[in-house]
Parts: sequence; structure tokens; C-alpha cells
Amino acid sequence: MGILVWLIVGGVVGWLASIIMRTDAQQGVLLNVIVGIVGALLAGFIISPMVGVGTINEGISLATFLVSLLGAVILLAIVNLFRRGSVR
Repeated sequence: MGILVWLIVGGVVGWLASIIMRTDAQQGVLLNVIVGIVGALLAGFIISPMVGVGTINEGISLATFLVSLLGAVILLAIVNLFRRGSVR
């Protein structure tokens, strides 16, 4: 069940992050899911302990969703930085 939640939440988070960073037209559904999952993973290790919020594995709430979204946005900003030399 955990993998299914990761795929669904990862897809939604990756899609929203790509809309925020204006890269939605450049990536497909699979890349949105990957960005969402990796962004949520990074946010779980880095951002969650700093703000005292749990991770998606502990339960889906607005706070965990926003932390995952922030992680995915930061991941896309880093990817854009290396790809183009500047963050949009």
C-alpha cells in the first residue's frame, strides 16, 4: 500500500511542482512522478526535521503534502540551475 501512496502523491506533487516552476510542458507523467517521489524523499530527510513535520510515510496531511511539494520545487530548481545555468 505504501508504494501506491508514493506513486499517487508523487505524481500530484511532481505535477504541481512542475506547474509552479513552469516546466510542465517539458516533462511527462513519468518524470512528474519521479520528481515528486525524489522531492518528497529529500524533503523528508532535510526539511521535515527542521520544521518538525512528519513525512508522507507517517500519514498524509496538509503539512506533509506541503513539505513534499517544497522538496519537489527545490529539486526542480536545482535541475534547472544545472540544465540552463539559471533558475527561472
